[in-house]
Amino acid sequence: MSDEMALLVADVFEAAGALRRSGEAIAAAEGQTQARWQVLSVVSEQPMTVPSAARRLGVARQNVQRIANDLTHDGLAAFAPNPDHRTSPLLSLTPEGHQVLRAITARAEASHRRITARIDEADITAARALLRDLTRAVRQLEQDGPAPAGA
Repeated sequence: MSDEMALLVADVFEAAGALRRSGEAIAAAEGQTQARWQVLSVVSEQPMTVPSAARRLGVARQNVQRIANDLTHDGLAAFAPNPDHRTSPLLSLTPEGHQVLRAITARAEASHRRITARIDEADITAARALLRDLTRAVRQLEQDGPAPAGA
């Protein structure tokens, strides 16, 4: 089983790399990067602080801060005062930011349709269930702490 797990981990990383390259190409078609797309997406439904956005994306706050600054400079996002935290403003999309996100999302949906035309929907559903189970198991392991040597 451990050999299969090691191969699964390698396959997940390979799939993640392929999806990341695809995402970069989709975002680039709209003059953006995948990182900018992720930040646009995470703050699209409601204003959010940079630390909250970073936690949701699972990345460093400093990276999100740099991207947020770039997005505001380009007129795609704006900072607004945060009534709950004076030193941590809320980031939200501007109308232009929403327009760019819609364009990227439409390209992504078209790409997903092309990908899923070659894969049975039941297989996608099963893969998603397996990945969710795997993620839960890894998170539990993180909470339990590192395994003893030789375990």
